[in-house]
Amino acid sequence: MGGKQLGFGDYEQSTAKKRTKREKFLADMEQVVPCKALIDLIKPYYPKTSSKGGRPPYPLATMLRIHLMQQWYSLSDPAMEDALIEVPTMRRFAQIDMISDRIPDETTILAFRHLLEKHNLGERIFETVKTHLKDRGMAMKQGTIIDATLIAAPSSTKNKAGERDPEMHQTKKGQQWYFGMKIHAGVDKDTGLIHSVVTTAANVHDLTPAAELLHGEEEVVYADAGYQGIEKRPEMKGKTASFRVAMRPGKRRVLPDTPEGRLDDLVETAKAHIRAKGEHPFRVIKQQFGFQKTRLRGMTKNRCKVSVLAALANLFLVRRQLLTTT
Repeated sequence: MGGKQLGFGDYEQSTAKKRTKREKFLADMEQVVPCKALIDLIKPYYPKTSSKGGRPPYPLATMLRIHLMQQWYSLSDPAMEDALIEVPTMRRFAQIDMISDRIPDETTILAFRHLLEKHNLGERIFETVKTHLKDRGMAMKQGTIIDATLIAAPSSTKNKAGERDPEMHQTKKGQQWYFGMKIHAGVDKDTGLIHSVVTTAANVHDLTPAAELLHGEEEVVYADAGYQGIEKRPEMKGKTASFRVAMRPGKRRVLPDTPEGRLDDLVETAKAHIRAKGEHPFRVIKQQFGFQKTRLRGMTKNRCKVSVLAALANLFLVRRQLLTTT
C-alpha cells in the first residue's frame, strides 16, 4: 500500500494475533482475483475527473475492490459505505487509509455499479476471468452440465412506482409459486466451473435459453428431467454432442425390478452424480455469497450482477489451485 500511515483501528487489527475468517478470505481473494486485468478492462470507461468538479475521482482499484466486496458479502450501497467506515479489514482490502483518504459514499458506490451496467462490463468481467482461468490450465471443454436456479425478487409494491418489478415474473415449482428470475448456467463437467450464464424472468422455460449455454465443443451434455426433449429442438440441429437427460421422477419410480430396470436405475444414479457438480456454483452464489433475493430492479442490472457473481464463484471454486500456482 506504499507506506501509508495506519489509522487506530487498522493498527489494532494488524497487532491482533488471530486472523479472522473475513481477513483470511480477503487475503486469499487478493491473490486470486485478476485485479490488473479487470482494471485494464474498466479503465477506458472510468471517468478521469469527478462529476462534482474539483475533487479527483476515487482510484479505480478502490472502486473495483469495493464492488467485489459488495458481491461477496451481499451488501447494499448504504451497507457497503457503513462497512467501510466500521471494518478495518474491508478498508484495507479496498486500499483506503482512514487518516488521509476519503471513504466513498453510497452514491459513489452506486455510480460505479451503473457504469458497469451501462457498458455491459459484467459480461466482460465474466469473460476476462474465464480467460484468466484458461491461461492457468483450467480449460472447459469436454462436457457441459446445464441447469437453472430461481432467485426470488421482492413481491412488495412499497416502492416509488407502487408496483412489483415488471421484468420479474412468477413460476410454479412443485406446489409452490415463486416470483423473480432464473439463472441458467452451462457448467463444465470436469472442473465444475461456469462457462456460460444467461439470466431470464422466472417464467421462462429452462429449455428456451439452453442452446446459449453450450460452447459447441462439448461431446456430452448432462441435464435434469426439466430438459426432456432438448435434442429435438431446432436450435440443437447439427450439434454433435450426445444428450444425457435425467428420466422423469415418476417414470424412474416405476422402473421394474428386473436386470434391465436395475441397470436403468444405476445409469440414472451415475448421471445424477455428474449433474451434482452443476449445483456447486449455484451453491456458492446463493449460500456463500448470499444472493438468494435480488434487491435490484430490472433485468439489465441483474444480468450485470449475475455475470460478476458467476466470475467470482468460479474464482472461489478453484481458489486453492490458484493459490498454489500464483
